[in-house]
Amino acid sequence: MDFSFQPELLAEYGLTLSSEQHELNRGTTVVVGMSGGVDSSVVALLTKLQGYKVIGLFMKNWDETNPDGSCPADHDYQDVIKVCEKLDIPYYSVNFVKEYWDGVFEEFLSDYRNGFTPNPDALCNREIKFKVFFKKARLLGADFLATGHYCQLEGAHLAKAVDRNKDQTYFLYAVQKEVFKNVLFPIGHLPKPKVRELAVKFDLATKAKKDSTGICFIGERNFKDFLSQYVKGQKGNFVDLKGKILGSHDGVCFYTLGQRKGMGIGGPGEAWFVVGKNFDKNEVILAQGDDHPALYADGLTAVELNWLSEAPVGTFNCKAKVRYRQEEQPCSVTVEEGRVRVVFDEPQRAMTPRQSIVFYKDQLCLGGGIISEVAPNYFELGLGLPKIAAV
Repeated sequence: MDFSFQPELLAEYGLTLSSEQHELNRGTTVVVGMSGGVDSSVVALLTKLQGYKVIGLFMKNWDETNPDGSCPADHDYQDVIKVCEKLDIPYYSVNFVKEYWDGVFEEFLSDYRNGFTPNPDALCNREIKFKVFFKKARLLGADFLATGHYCQLEGAHLAKAVDRNKDQTYFLYAVQKEVFKNVLFPIGHLPKPKVRELAVKFDLATKAKKDSTGICFIGERNFKDFLSQYVKGQKGNFVDLKGKILGSHDGVCFYTLGQRKGMGIGGPGEAWFVVGKNFDKNEVILAQGDDHPALYADGLTAVELNWLSEAPVGTFNCKAKVRYRQEEQPCSVTVEEGRVRVVFDEPQRAMTPRQSIVFYKDQLCLGGGIISEVAPNYFELGLGLPKIAAV
């Protein structure tokens, strides 16, 4: 396989590179965080094609075997080996199982035990990928750490990916901004089909591998069964907004605001949705209808803030989103000591304490924080729900 300087091929995939720059890149070491997936494999390929001295680095963060005795992490590492050998680059494996447990999973479990629904992916990026893993890459001599995240850098400022459907800036808001000076996101300018195309063109072992889903480093699984191994749920009641008992649940911790499935509550009328949780009474509160006013509020308070640009003061307007797949929504943000108060132009659905709110100005990610309190919902305020343009 030819990995020599190929300016026409690089240009086809959005990279303009002179022969002089290609030669200069030989003096720059890039450690690629390799997961065994197609995205990080193509990151290794693109950095190799640009002339960098590339090292593949795999990290094991979760130690668990399948019923057949196999280990998913070992399978992933075998794919890393195949890709690195194909690219003729050195590779290493590091074990951060303890760091992941102490820095991410314990907080994740603590939030669930207290009745919240946390966002472990943002915490994993901050504590593992761009802290301990970043430090390990630097110890290996890395000038840059490159990852397969779908995002871009404008200077050292985090910006959205070209492929909006894959953009991952929402999960990167908590990373310390100084780190981005030594980070590369080589596929942030490409749509996902082009990434797959490159993997096929160079016959990488991961070319047909499915994207990973589920909890960061733990993967996709029956979430309730998985959580039950670590968090003991206390049986209680589903109730409606008037306190009428509708059925029984297995524990407040297993349900999240806006949830529709998995409750076993049927009967006439529209579907039931989780609109609240009373942890003290061990009750999960339900209401009927996807657009029930109890699901909507127009404001929140956020704490544990991290700003990726200059920290704002006073009140400013921007856009924000409170879940990964949501379109950014216009809002007003007032900065106070240790927190911000956010008022949206239009009511938002199922805003959830301990999940993340992330702020944007055009293409740039400004930063974000953890939702600590949600304003009274429209049902509590005695309001009907106005027509919503885009929630």
